[in-house]
Amino acid sequence: MKVVLKGIGKLFRAIWKLISFTRQLILNLIFLFVIGLLFFAFNQSGEQPALPKEAALVLDLSGPIVEQRTYINPIDQLASNALGQPPVQENVLFDIVDTIRAASTDNRITGLVLNLKGMAETNLTKLRYIAKAVEEFKQAGKPVYAVGDNYKQSQYYLSSYADKIFMSPDGGVLLTGYGSYTLYYKSLLEKLDVNTHVFRVGTYKSFVEPYTRNGMSAQAREANTVWLNQLWGAYTTDVAKNRHIDTAALTPELDQFVKQLKAVNGDFAKLSLKMGLVDELVNRPLLNQKLIEQFGSDGENSFNQISYYDYQPTLFSNDLPSPNQIAVVVASGAIVDGQQRQGTVGGDSTAALLREARLDDEVKAVILRVDSPGGSAFASEVIRSEVDALKLAGKPVVVSMSSLAASGGYWISSSADKILAQPTTITGSIGIFAILTTFEKGLEKMGVYSDGVGTTPFSGVGVTRELPEGVAEVFQLGVEHGYQRFIGLVSQYRNMSLAQADKIAQGRVWTGHDALELGLVDQLGDFDDAIAAAVELAKLDSYELRWMEEPLSPAELLLQEFASEASTKLATMVFGQVPAALRPVTQQVVTDFTTLSNFNDPKGQYAFCLNCSNIEK
Repeated sequence: MKVVLKGIGKLFRAIWKLISFTRQLILNLIFLFVIGLLFFAFNQSGEQPALPKEAALVLDLSGPIVEQRTYINPIDQLASNALGQPPVQENVLFDIVDTIRAASTDNRITGLVLNLKGMAETNLTKLRYIAKAVEEFKQAGKPVYAVGDNYKQSQYYLSSYADKIFMSPDGGVLLTGYGSYTLYYKSLLEKLDVNTHVFRVGTYKSFVEPYTRNGMSAQAREANTVWLNQLWGAYTTDVAKNRHIDTAALTPELDQFVKQLKAVNGDFAKLSLKMGLVDELVNRPLLNQKLIEQFGSDGENSFNQISYYDYQPTLFSNDLPSPNQIAVVVASGAIVDGQQRQGTVGGDSTAALLREARLDDEVKAVILRVDSPGGSAFASEVIRSEVDALKLAGKPVVVSMSSLAASGGYWISSSADKILAQPTTITGSIGIFAILTTFEKGLEKMGVYSDGVGTTPFSGVGVTRELPEGVAEVFQLGVEHGYQRFIGLVSQYRNMSLAQADKIAQGRVWTGHDALELGLVDQLGDFDDAIAAAVELAKLDSYELRWMEEPLSPAELLLQEFASEASTKLATMVFGQVPAALRPVTQQVVTDFTTLSNFNDPKGQYAFCLNCSNIEK
């Protein structure tokens, strides 16, 4: 028996040694890989591509347009690749606008070519800010051309500002309008014997509906219809003006569209040309020849050009730092408690940036750039209290609302000295909810029961036990208090009675246009207007912008690069590729339940707008 036990012990020791060796080998390989990357990075010449004496700037954006670059966690990268999602390249909105503006005054840049086939669908508010820069470029007397095989909705919006739009003879323009759709899980949760306990205040607070209903409520449908129609109206008005066509042509009835398509034998490209959406149908060789005639040949069978990604890094300023700085703090993404990386608004981390601006004597004013559907009520208040502290320190705070500043996004904006939104900004959604799921029924069916004793009625509260009625009442009272706190802030800082604040709250979503009429914002304007407002409030003759952000460490950057390559292969081996037809549904389910699981408010109270973040372009 002892011999047998010794043999087993030796076997386990050998296995453990093998595991330890394998672990050390993997770690050493990763270490050597990182060292190699560092060596490669430090030994690069750093030379930028040479800019020709004359060239067209090609705006060849690829990937989403964001307010601020995000840190992509390697685990999240792994999950995305498992769902068949490619690595993401982000384009910062302000970099795009600054680059186009710099090119408009650069004598070496002779024109702008919009080649947007890789650009992701983007909210109209961001598109309008880029379009403003394109218009300024045209006013400098330089031509703007749009080229493409096919045009999706966002791509076409920017392209409509071009002097001329070229399209492939086999292409088409796809305008689908705006919609807000989500999946509903009530029946699924019932089949799984999951109890969903919902506590909310606000007739229109519809975040919880996917977990309590099988379809959209009448109230949510009413509210969503209003702001979606306003967004689509703004889109079609802009495009129709640019293309000198009737807005009705952009939203034909289905039978009318079918009739028009039949008239051209199903040729989408010919229909787009007939409707005035494009100027000319040309194949790629002919298009290349036209661009050579306009911008000159590069000697390699193409036109003189420089990519946005090659031109943008050449733009930098050697000016000395100004003692008068306007700090810009970006609050982009869902609001959660604690320290968070860029791309998510952390209560502690965003508040720390505001505090840093307050304690810096060179910062004379602050712009809080908000692009958020909200989130944790507690974290929202942590951030908002730092806005108050800035004001007490004599530093004016201007809120610049981007595409979205709803619910908690409005909470953090409410006490600023001045709030600016664009007409197409989505804001409001002033309401509070809490949601708790319990699994006692499903566990009991499997023969698992929860029992015990506790010193208070709250001791046994958890996901494995039925929620006592009294405890449910406590949750509801807490949510109602949170709602009163929210509308109290609106009443206090927006100079209206509590009854008036309650009337325009109720979780209802508003566009910036309506929010101005209701008194929720002070002015319609973009980021440029927010800068002007900050300069005026701080009474500055000169200034420079200072972007407050927590930079990624070199190790994090390397890890992110490593993850984008390695995780694709690992995900394929472990999970396999999700069929393409199932990816949208799979991604939506993962997004819905990940959003719910990431909420970490200490009281479980949230000010979040689901429909705002589910806009389909």
